Amino acid sequence: MGKLDHKIAIVTGAGSGIGRGIATKLAAEGATIIVGDINESAAQETAAALGNDSMGVHTDVTSRASVDAAFAAVVEKYGRIDVLVNNAGWDKVGPFVDSETADWDRVIAINLYGTLNCCQSALRAMQGQERATIVNIGSDAGRVGSSGEAVYSAAKGGIISFSKTLARETARQNITVNCVCPGPADTPLFAGISAENPKLRAALEKSIPLRRLAQPEDLANAVAFLASDEASYITGQTLSVSGGLTMS
Repeated sequence: MGKLDHKIAIVTGAGSGIGRGIATKLAAEGATIIVGDINESAAQETAAALGNDSMGVHTDVTSRASVDAAFAAVVEKYGRIDVLVNNAGWDKVGPFVDSETADWDRVIAINLYGTLNCCQSALRAMQGQERATIVNIGSDAGRVGSSGEAVYSAAKGGIISFSKTLARETARQNITVNCVCPGPADTPLFAGISAENPKLRAALEKSIPLRRLAQPEDLANAVAFLASDEASYITGQTLSVSGGLTMS
């Protein structure tokens, strides 16, 4: 028996990296996964590997029409949405003073607006259910800041605050909302950043008390707990999964 048996769970940005790790863990706990990703072939490939009648769906989180269409397809096929994990994200690293407003728009559209779009669309589908849960992926950049990630930090800080308010608004409907904040993680996104700065990885590992970057499964384990009925009395919380780099 898995802790998510018979749950219908949407994970955005699940074609690769942390999202794929989360989807894999939720499926291992018994959930049927809707793999939402802008890369449709990656979404379908991931879903096929997961089993459990999982499904890959093209989802552009910056487009409300795309999100609504994807989520409507989920409800039509499975009848409900039990779990939403807002994982899709994007960043471009560099000093704020040199940044371009077009990149601000993209960072905010994917990270913040993407979460808003998916939450509202899912919540409208969740109305009247016995229980449902949302887990938003924030970042420790949104809690303590991160040099070179000013706008990303702003967007993730917004997600943290938004999650708390949403938790208050939906509690009476037995919908829980929590936020998981990764510290530096060993993902394709990080590999691209560290390729330009090879000393970054070593410096980060030295500064993390547990002396390693997060693996996708580290984040996935936390998400799986918050998505399960074991966490039914936990809402409005922000959990850092950072190897002790940040402590609250």
